[in-house]
Amino acid sequence: MVNNNSFELHAPFVPTGDQPKAIAQLTANIQAGKRYQTLLGATGTGKTFSVASVIEKIGKPTLVLAHNKTLAAQLCNELREFFPENAVEYFVSYYDYYQPEAYIPVTDTYIEKTASINDEIDMLRHSATRSLFERRDAIVVASISCIYGLGTPREYLKAAIPLQIGREVNQRELLRDLVTVQYRRNDLEMSRGKFRVRGDVLEIVPAYDDRIVRVEFFGDVVEAIRYVDPVTGEILKSIEAINIYPARHFVTPEERLEGACEAIQQELKDRKLQLEAEGKLLEAQRIDQRTRYDLEMLREVGYCNGVENYSRHLAGRSPGEPPECLVDYFPDDWLLVVDESHVTIPQTRAMYNGDRARKNVLIEHGFRLPSAADNRPLKADEFWQKVNQCIFVSATPGEWELELSEDRVVQQIIRPTGVIDPEIFVRPTEGQVDDLLGEIKDRVDKRERVLVTTLTKRMAEDLTEYLQDRGVRVRYLHSEINSIQRIEILQELREAVFDVLVGVNLLREGLDLPEVSLVAILDADKEGFLRATRSLIQTIGRAARHVSGQAIMYADNLTDSMARAIEETERRREIQIAYNQKHNITPKSIIKRSSNSILSFLEVSRRLNAQELEIVDEQVDDLPLDKLPDLIVQLEAQMKDSAKNLEFEEAAKFRDRIKRLRDKLLGH
Repeated sequence: MVNNNSFELHAPFVPTGDQPKAIAQLTANIQAGKRYQTLLGATGTGKTFSVASVIEKIGKPTLVLAHNKTLAAQLCNELREFFPENAVEYFVSYYDYYQPEAYIPVTDTYIEKTASINDEIDMLRHSATRSLFERRDAIVVASISCIYGLGTPREYLKAAIPLQIGREVNQRELLRDLVTVQYRRNDLEMSRGKFRVRGDVLEIVPAYDDRIVRVEFFGDVVEAIRYVDPVTGEILKSIEAINIYPARHFVTPEERLEGACEAIQQELKDRKLQLEAEGKLLEAQRIDQRTRYDLEMLREVGYCNGVENYSRHLAGRSPGEPPECLVDYFPDDWLLVVDESHVTIPQTRAMYNGDRARKNVLIEHGFRLPSAADNRPLKADEFWQKVNQCIFVSATPGEWELELSEDRVVQQIIRPTGVIDPEIFVRPTEGQVDDLLGEIKDRVDKRERVLVTTLTKRMAEDLTEYLQDRGVRVRYLHSEINSIQRIEILQELREAVFDVLVGVNLLREGLDLPEVSLVAILDADKEGFLRATRSLIQTIGRAARHVSGQAIMYADNLTDSMARAIEETERRREIQIAYNQKHNITPKSIIKRSSNSILSFLEVSRRLNAQELEIVDEQVDDLPLDKLPDLIVQLEAQMKDSAKNLEFEEAAKFRDRIKRLRDKLLGH
């Protein structure tokens, strides 16, 4: 590794309440070699800060696992603020849209794999693996996509091209090496994964960066290596040495490629004979035709569509052997932090079975070879075998993680602000909507916000319409809203663009809304996942950041889940009240800066689609000047794409937006 940096935590506050005790216990357990422990932290107690403090003290590369992209982005931004001088990376699925390859036998329908790859997220994925190779001070915030196959770390590292000032390099061989690791030559347009040559100057845009690496030669000797701004051409930094990592994570050395092709050919031969013996002549012809085409592509260019389905042969794995994934890029002493563990852990168990069922159908009907089944996510037990040490983090940890943690459950109940858990009221369902309307009006008069959770999408839609008809500024959050729009809606709630947000199962984990003083739970006595103890505690917790926080459960019966949720909330209230009295603390609502949500997301994923660019462009007056160059680059790319597709009116719109942004940069 190039660096051996330590973590340096930057925070405008120091641990208070029971944070010091929690940090000390978590750190001591890790240093004692304990494999599993749980941080049971109530909402608003600063769990992320406690985890960051532990990371600083133990100094181990850390994987923070979140259950969705939005929560991962939020965590990544928070950790980047805590560790501005360290490598805090973001690793999520790079698909904006993904339709996996599938076959439906009943209708004889084959669905080809279609995907829209977010180029910026792909860059961030490469940046994450690069940091893990070169630095000890790396934190990677990832979604569950990190348990999918990613290529072999040793081959990825072995294929890296080292460049150093003063070293003699055969330029022709260097260019061949770049092509071998999937870089493409383009002397006109530079973007990620491309290079160009101009005399004695080689320019490369690495897969993990949006800056140009300029390599200047004197004969065959590297004379200078510089980072260059791709827009202005300004020299940003001169460096002594650099590793150019492959443009794709799946790298196969030439010497292994031919062996892999022979293994694929032998498997094809065996599979074809098997299908013919079973009388499946159509399937035999199909697999023969498809595989031969892929083999030809592999031999000619080293790549083919769906190359991941041959990953077992390309990586030299045995049948059934698990693929290597992001966790294999970590050193042996890495730390895992599972955020919202009660939701995240079940996801790790669910991925394998769904993937296997789809693959089996493709294999059975001759669309894929049997080895395609080994291109898969890790099974849950395979994942946990790779885990060195782990902290489960949740306000409501599940039984599985509590059992693994044994007596190592660290509680963090006290909020530094002194805010007490919400007061809970149980009211009858008869007249619940009118009662809720009265409560909403009281909160609106106080300039506070309200969350309402229902059991069904239809009920949420009807309630939203009912409240709108009565003059309430209300919005509805549902599963069809994409991540960017969802963040926008939550931001508008915080900024009082509207006062009430209604949803089904989207108002629980990970929502940080200090302005919300009331959470209303309709049909709280309907037992099930949405009204289980953990779900109720999480939902109630959305009002736990406001000094006047309250929760109302509308129900005709007191279920066991309701009773346990009320009991746990009362226990936490008593602990906080006793602490406040002992230390003479007056509770204060959390005051959290309301940043532009699009820009917050932009900090993590900076390349937006056309619709999202339009949203940002509409908010241009609120953008800081240092964000404008990135936005201009993206708009220029959209303008060129529109012109290439002969959509000249669209191209003209982008041109006008670019002019407006440049005028702002120049102060016009």
